[in-house]
Amino acid sequence: MSDRFAALGRGVKRRLREAALPVLFSAVCAYFVWHSIHGERGYLAREQRLQEIAAARAELARAEAEREAMERRVAGLRGEALDRDQLEERARVLLNLVARNELVVPYGPGQRLF
Repeated sequence: MSDRFAALGRGVKRRLREAALPVLFSAVCAYFVWHSIHGERGYLAREQRLQEIAAARAELARAEAEREAMERRVAGLRGEALDRDQLEERARVLLNLVARNELVVPYGPGQRLF
């Protein structure tokens, strides 16, 4: 009976030794596959970075358009290319100027029109 258990034990040990290398290799492969998807530089992180880059580019385009609009307004106020309509608009807003034929309707500070 003890010979049977000894033979059975040797067979189990032999099978465990034979299976150890493939199991270890599979575990290492699974580790690298998981990190290539979920890791700090994995596929999901890459997709998130691409979305952040797209949002940053959209913000940059909006800021550039705003800057260009401001540059056009400033260029309209320079002496060599003076835009009279824009100059009049700025004078009305900043200096509270009105023309002789305009009607002024006063309103309180909490009742702004725009």
